[in-house]
Amino acid sequence: MLIRRIVLTKSLHHFRFFSHYAETIHAVVRVTSGKNKNIAAKERKAGRVPSIVFEQEDGQRGGNKRLISVQANQIRKLVNHLGRSHFLSRLFDLEVHPDFESTDVIEKVRVLPRKVHLEAGSDAPLNVTFIRAPSSALLKVEDPLVFRGEDVSPGLKKGSYLNIIKRTVKFLCPADVIPPYIDVDLSELDVNQKLLMGDVRVHPALKLIQPEDHPVVKIAGARVSDQNDFY
Repeated sequence: MLIRRIVLTKSLHHFRFFSHYAETIHAVVRVTSGKNKNIAAKERKAGRVPSIVFEQEDGQRGGNKRLISVQANQIRKLVNHLGRSHFLSRLFDLEVHPDFESTDVIEKVRVLPRKVHLEAGSDAPLNVTFIRAPSSALLKVEDPLVFRGEDVSPGLKKGSYLNIIKRTVKFLCPADVIPPYIDVDLSELDVNQKLLMGDVRVHPALKLIQPEDHPVVKIAGARVSDQNDFY
């Protein structure tokens, strides 16, 4: 059974946008491309992460690229604190300096992290890609979903279980209304009911770039192992 319903507060005053994070990311200019493995290894050994910042046009990769390095400790702290998917849906101020000891600012710009590669096992950041995010920018964002209302869901209270099919949803967003995450309300879902991507209601300026009929979450029947407990 499919239930069509609004999963966010209806009033636009309650939509979650303003994903601007308070902390400024500091960077320095990098002359040599990180594709050179020796250069990248030296950067990481010095506590820096090879990175790049560029612009987009209508959500597509554009130009105005600048090679930079950011501080490994700062990126690792942010990713650990926010979580990887939430880090990639937050806007930050980025300040580019001649070196990390300098107070001179070459460029200060609002950015959205597009990619962060972490080392397997240690989760140390290996490289980061940033997109400039002025008010005029239209950016592709993969927003994390936050599920709420599990404690009062009729289906879950009957012993069914929550089958989370998607943990993120992709939108094309004006930079000023990027939501840091999207609340999904499970409080009225009963057994065998599900929510689709098209059921997720967000700010009207956001454009879903995945099929609307793809499922996000379902309240599934009791697990086979649970049913066997009754015999």
